Amino acid sequence: MKIGIIGAGQLGQMLGHAARDLGVECQFIDPSDSPPAGDCGDVIQRPFDDAAALAELAATCDVITYEFENVPVEALHQIGGNVPVFPPADALRHAQDRLDEKRLFEQLDIPLPGYRAIDSREDMIAAVDALGLPVVIKTRRLGYDGKGQFVIKDRSDIDAAWIELGGTALIAEQWVAFDYEVSCIGVRNSDGDIAIYPLSHNIHEGGILRISRSPVDNPALAEKAEGYMRRMLSHLDYVGVLALELFVSGEDLLANEFAPRVHNSGHWTIEGSNTSQFENHLRAVMNRPLGSTASVDHAGMINLIGEIPDAARTLDSGFLHDYGKDARPGRKLGHITVTADTAERRDELVDTISRSVT
Repeated sequence: MKIGIIGAGQLGQMLGHAARDLGVECQFIDPSDSPPAGDCGDVIQRPFDDAAALAELAATCDVITYEFENVPVEALHQIGGNVPVFPPADALRHAQDRLDEKRLFEQLDIPLPGYRAIDSREDMIAAVDALGLPVVIKTRRLGYDGKGQFVIKDRSDIDAAWIELGGTALIAEQWVAFDYEVSCIGVRNSDGDIAIYPLSHNIHEGGILRISRSPVDNPALAEKAEGYMRRMLSHLDYVGVLALELFVSGEDLLANEFAPRVHNSGHWTIEGSNTSQFENHLRAVMNRPLGSTASVDHAGMINLIGEIPDAARTLDSGFLHDYGKDARPGRKLGHITVTADTAERRDELVDTISRSVT
């Protein structure tokens, strides 16, 4: 079995490591000079939408998947008739447009904050009037890690928001005074078998995930999140890992966004789960039986952003994952995972390591 992966970044690298443990070969497409997944298999160094490169990948692989959601949907359609492509292109289409994404949540009766589509400055004014202040303005496409966003806190900010983001399709999202953020990660294979990981409690700074902790000790929230995840996986006839990000407000969950791929908030599963999200993604796209998603222990994950300090390489506890990327401000260079037999001990380790590496 040979799996083709569009993208060879750190997620591709971790998929490649999981594939190696399963005795499966991987091949990648990525235009970068030295992508992290280059240590896991051959990389076709061409653009993600290069027709010839995609045809080569399709001709030599048994199934195709991808590690990020900005893959052109048209590129998947080019090869979909020759080789199975998972997750399905329809799921990717929804995830690439925030308006389509929110309409999907509504269709599936998954609660979400109020929103308005914006195509003009007048639409932005109307959205502020309808949703109140503050309100978050986002580009409908291509935004990630806090990019392509503007928070309007006062009506005097409207012109600045329009100057910064106008000229492309936008969406306004109601501001939610949430308690904290969680993510639900699920996986489904072609036979329709589904497995759900315990919820992760996520902390972001500047729009970038910094810390995840799992499991979340709230069975009622976990049950709600699992119900929403199962609706999405079944409706989309989904194959692979899907991550659903949610706001917690009291005992309610509000959908923020979803990612049709393995997810940063699930990195803890490598050491903290019976089967990592990466192995289960591969099992799903190969239509193999899914592995157990039960937690081994209480787990935590600390992202390393911009640099990997020396302290991260001399830890008394924890597991360092170095992606092998060049240092750059705001860039995800690696992560550290910790596991412990209690949530309290896990939190102590996360806090101690976070202070030492930031």
